[in-house]
Amino acid sequence: MFKTIAKDSNSEIVEKKSKFIANVFYVESIQEAEEKIKEIKRKYYDAKHNCFAYSVFSEEGIINRFSDDGEPSGTAGSPMLNIINSKELTNILVVVTRYFGGILLGTGGLVRAYTSAFQEALKQTKEIEKDVGMREKIVTTYQDLEKLKYYLKQKNIDIMKIEYNEDVNVFIDISKEKLKKLQSSIKDLNFEIKEINLIEEKYIENK
Repeated sequence: MFKTIAKDSNSEIVEKKSKFIANVFYVESIQEAEEKIKEIKRKYYDAKHNCFAYSVFSEEGIINRFSDDGEPSGTAGSPMLNIINSKELTNILVVVTRYFGGILLGTGGLVRAYTSAFQEALKQTKEIEKDVGMREKIVTTYQDLEKLKYYLKQKNIDIMKIEYNEDVNVFIDISKEKLKKLQSSIKDLNFEIKEINLIEEKYIENK
């Protein structure tokens, strides 16, 4: 289980004529984080600096990386990473773009500006808990669909998609613990579940 953000967010502040644009993303891999950084650099190609920090789960454990992108060392990426770590957030990327306004801010002013832009963006989202879970496909009958939907709602299990074929395919995001309980109680349910098939493992919100 880990803390992260519920959705992407952004903010903009102005400090002594310099504009600071913060973009915060939920990411699930180093590759995704690096691609987002490239996207921001392409979007704000005319900006003087695109500084970033991220923390991501990987096979090697939690990976933390940051860049000051030409700003004085320790004035942008590192302070933003300190916020991420102090809040114990993971699978999060922040990129703060600076358009220079012609007035030098000094090292203290830069730290305050970059961290303020980041914190303003964080206010536009919320912290949530996620865990390793899975996307599963439940096969049921048209007759039992509403009963299945009611059961899933009572158990706080999210329905992601429904396909209507010969039978009904209900795609859900579910934790390992809730899946075990569902599988063990199939015989006692008042509706029919024909199959439960794993689609993929993924991070899901802990409810």
